[in-house]
Amino acid sequence: MDLKKAITFMIISTMSFACMNGIVKHLVNMNAFQIVFFRSFSCLFFTFTFLLKNNIPILGKKRGLLVLRGIVGVTSMALFFMSTKYLPIGTAVSLRYMAPIFAAVFAVLLLKESIKPIQWFFFAIAFSGVLVLKGLDTSLSAYGLFLIFISAIFSGLVYIVISKIGKDEHPVVIVNYFMVIATIVGGVLAINNWVMPIGKEWFLVFGLGCFGYFGQVYMTKAFQIVKTNQIAPFKYLEVIFTLLLGVALFSEVYSFWSLLGIALIITGLVLNVTYKSK
Repeated sequence: MDLKKAITFMIISTMSFACMNGIVKHLVNMNAFQIVFFRSFSCLFFTFTFLLKNNIPILGKKRGLLVLRGIVGVTSMALFFMSTKYLPIGTAVSLRYMAPIFAAVFAVLLLKESIKPIQWFFFAIAFSGVLVLKGLDTSLSAYGLFLIFISAIFSGLVYIVISKIGKDEHPVVIVNYFMVIATIVGGVLAINNWVMPIGKEWFLVFGLGCFGYFGQVYMTKAFQIVKTNQIAPFKYLEVIFTLLLGVALFSEVYSFWSLLGIALIITGLVLNVTYKSK
């Protein structure tokens, strides 16, 4: 029963993230920093409400690391949003999931952790998917691939910073810092190219934070009620849902090589998550 409930939560989570990705792709007239602003600002309503309602100290304890997490996170987010202007949304999401590979490298270099040889093999499978995308699908934008690749590197750094923060901070405190910093950075950098939302766009920009928040909440709930190895592979459903949205709503076309590359990336990462969880 718990497993079925966890899978339901994870499906809700991945569909929420996919909807958020779809909104990002739809807001073609807005620059990436303005999307960062609305994505973060609309989420603050949920995070501040939760922290105040539960009497959780907003400023936290490890403030330096919390600020660093926010800066690294907003850099990754902005680059991801920028890449969606040049790449099919499903491709961008799948490449963003390369972050665990970079996190593993940073963990070895910075935290002196060890990685099993079999995990490097799984990473090689995932990275081969990147090579297939870059080398065999000539329709993909090289600049878009560069942006999402750097985004994944910064996303990998997020894992390391959160690891250093540890369990001393409430998860919502960490998210709140991220959203506050992203709101400030996104707002400041978007001023010169600000585009005022019109009509239904107001619902879309609010939906960015709403879908993002509930995606995070239901993913957390899923991990809380069952073992990690039972549910972790399901988080990659986000790639599939996002790809389907891209085809249905934006008439995106994926070549055989794109689908093969995405499949290799997901396979390598799922194998690593399953092995690591065990």
